[in-house]
Amino acid sequence: MEPDRPRVIDVAPDPSPPERRQWWALVFSAAATLLFLGVGAAVVSSAVAYRFAGGPPIERSLVVALLLNMALILFGWFRHRALSEEVRLRAAAEERAQLLAARDPLTGFLNRRSLGESGAALLSFAARRKMAVALLIVDLDHFKTVNDMHGHVAGDAVLRSVAIGIAAAMPPAALTARFGGDEFACAFVFDARHPETVDAIARRLVESLAQPVEADGLRCHITASIGIARSDSDGATIDALMRSADIAMYGAKKGGRNRYAWFDRAMERALNDRNDVESGLRIAIPAGQVTPCFEAQVDLASGRLSGFEVLARWTHPTHGEITPDRFIPVAEETGLIGDLSLSIMRQAFAAARDWDPGLSLSINISPVQLRDAWLAQKIIKATIEAGFAPNRLEVEITESALFDNLALAQSIIGSLKNQGVRVALDDFGTGYSSLAHLRALPFDRIKIDKSFVLSLLDSADSAAIVKAIIGLGDSLNLPVTAEGIESAAIAERLAALGCVKGQGWAYGRPTSIADTRRMLGARGLLRGGSDPDVPTITSRRLVG
Repeated sequence: MEPDRPRVIDVAPDPSPPERRQWWALVFSAAATLLFLGVGAAVVSSAVAYRFAGGPPIERSLVVALLLNMALILFGWFRHRALSEEVRLRAAAEERAQLLAARDPLTGFLNRRSLGESGAALLSFAARRKMAVALLIVDLDHFKTVNDMHGHVAGDAVLRSVAIGIAAAMPPAALTARFGGDEFACAFVFDARHPETVDAIARRLVESLAQPVEADGLRCHITASIGIARSDSDGATIDALMRSADIAMYGAKKGGRNRYAWFDRAMERALNDRNDVESGLRIAIPAGQVTPCFEAQVDLASGRLSGFEVLARWTHPTHGEITPDRFIPVAEETGLIGDLSLSIMRQAFAAARDWDPGLSLSINISPVQLRDAWLAQKIIKATIEAGFAPNRLEVEITESALFDNLALAQSIIGSLKNQGVRVALDDFGTGYSSLAHLRALPFDRIKIDKSFVLSLLDSADSAAIVKAIIGLGDSLNLPVTAEGIESAAIAERLAALGCVKGQGWAYGRPTSIADTRRMLGARGLLRGGSDPDVPTITSRRLVG
């Protein structure tokens, strides 16, 4: 039995379009007119004969035929006029449809498809004249804020104003397009020997778009990031040029926004590497390839091990170790950081549940995670599932993470503290308003940024900052932890200043779950006691 085949519906075209009906109406009117002339001639000759020659009266049938012909002529004429108007309206509608298919209705710029068609012609024109085409991708910075604050009507007004600015900055005969949202493209021909002309146009465009925009009575401040690609080196087709310029535009955004950047191959390699990292992470997180390691935290006064900071390490099955500075930013950009962080927490909590109860764990929270209103509940759930006491956990939050939504951060921190979790302000001294945040949020600890600790012995300014932070912590009754301790001399100086805890390579490199467990077993810091089969590890002097 044959499987059912999809039914094909044949939609036949209109068998009598207005143009054809208009032609038949004209033919009908012409025939009626010819018949009218014939009948009219017979009527006239009969009337003349009757009037002057005494002939018979005019036949009534001829008069009726004449009147009918006149009616047919009028009908045909009016029908022809009606059909002519229908054809005109239809042609206007088709013209408008073609225009809408080729143009962005908001700005009047070309759309993406039309830019591809017109751009191909521009490339051919440039090639014939031994010139090059520059293609610019223009993306507005933080345009979403305009829509969120003032609504889409104001946003559309801003986009129209931006389009006017772009058109004014372009040379004659340039192509301008809008791809939707807040992304635009421009293409024009230039002398390949003088790329500085493109620089000048891009610079003028950046400066123009950075000016305040007046739209619907609102004054909006926006900027733009621009990527530039050239046809003689970055792509032989419009699609290739758009891809290269798009990569350059993201390079301009990473460089600080409100600027332009030329495409180079290093950007493409970096993008490919980033995409490889992202695709790898999507497999690695659920597969458990990203695992925790533990950096020792030591009481500076006694040298006693007090806990660990949990760090993430990724061992790729084929590429080996992938450093956190490569995969953490990608995880934050793609929204994978939440899953990654919870995976690390669960593994760390499970590993530490039978450690000495006096050993704490410190976990870093990404600024992206602080946008999740359910973050506190997720963390507490992870501790419960692993059998790890929440009062052994310290969550570290960087100051920059507090700027997106301070109220939400306060709610999350409050929920964590209600369950016994301690909260530390990380990288203290590098933020924008540390004192204000110390007053607004109930922190339990301050962590001095390692940049100050590393230069403590060599820089009078760093020494003064460290001393001031330790003094501030003492006055607020907040214990202080110093990161980045790499020598006994730095540790001794910090202890003399009153710093409570420290961590860094002076106490050993971060260790895996297995190595950490062996070390704790050798020291009798596992609740089951030391493992007699594990040899005692010779520790550095500073680790008691």
